[in-house]
Amino acid sequence: MTRRTIDLTEELLDYVIANGSAPDPVTQELIDETYAKLPDEAGMQIGPDQARLLTMLAKIVGARHAVEVGTFTGFSAIAIARGLVDGGKLICCDISTEFTEIAKRYWARAGVDDRIELRIGPAADTLAALPDEPYLDLTFIDADKGGYPRYWDETVRRTRTGGLIIVDNVLRGGRVIDPAPDAEVRAIVEFNKLVLGDDRVDAMVLPLADGITLARRR
Repeated sequence: MTRRTIDLTEELLDYVIANGSAPDPVTQELIDETYAKLPDEAGMQIGPDQARLLTMLAKIVGARHAVEVGTFTGFSAIAIARGLVDGGKLICCDISTEFTEIAKRYWARAGVDDRIELRIGPAADTLAALPDEPYLDLTFIDADKGGYPRYWDETVRRTRTGGLIIVDNVLRGGRVIDPAPDAEVRAIVEFNKLVLGDDRVDAMVLPLADGITLARRR
C-alpha cells in the first residue's frame, strides 16, 4: 500500500511553520517564557501550526461565541481570539491561577484581552453553567484526558449547526494503537470511539501534532 502521509521531520516541520505559521514576536516570547519558566509542563503548549489552524477555523466559521477547555499559558487562547469577529468573546476554562497569570499578561500584550473571559474552576462546572442552548460557534478542548467525554457532551449540545468542536491529543504519540495501552491512552481510545459513534457531528482525525479531532455539528 502506498504511503499517504509523509514523515514530518523536525526540519520539515520548521519549513511548514516558516511558510505560513511562524509566531509573531509576542507569541514567540510567550512560547519562550513558557519553556523557560515551566520546563516540565511546557509540552502542554500547542505548536505554532496548531495556533494558525485555530485562528483560521475561527475565521472560517465567523466565530462570535467560543470556548476553550484547558488554557495553560494562553497561546491557544490568543490564536482563537484573533480569529473572532468584532465583538466576539472567548470563555477560557482552567483550574490554574499560576499558568493563567502568564496567559493574562500576554493576552494584554497581544491586544486580545478584551475578547477573553477567564473562568477559574473545574471546567465541567463552568461548561454546565453556560446557556443551555445551541449557540457556540467554536470549542477547543485540550485538558485532562479523562474529562474529555464530559467536556465533549457539554459543548456539543451547546454548539450551533455548522459550529466546530476541536479536540487535541487524540493520538497520544501514536500509542492509541498499542496492544496494551496505559489508562490515559485507554481513555483517549474510548473517547475516539465515542466521537465516531456520535451522530450529532461529522468528525475526522487530523494527523497534526499529537492528533486533532475536528468535528462539525450537524
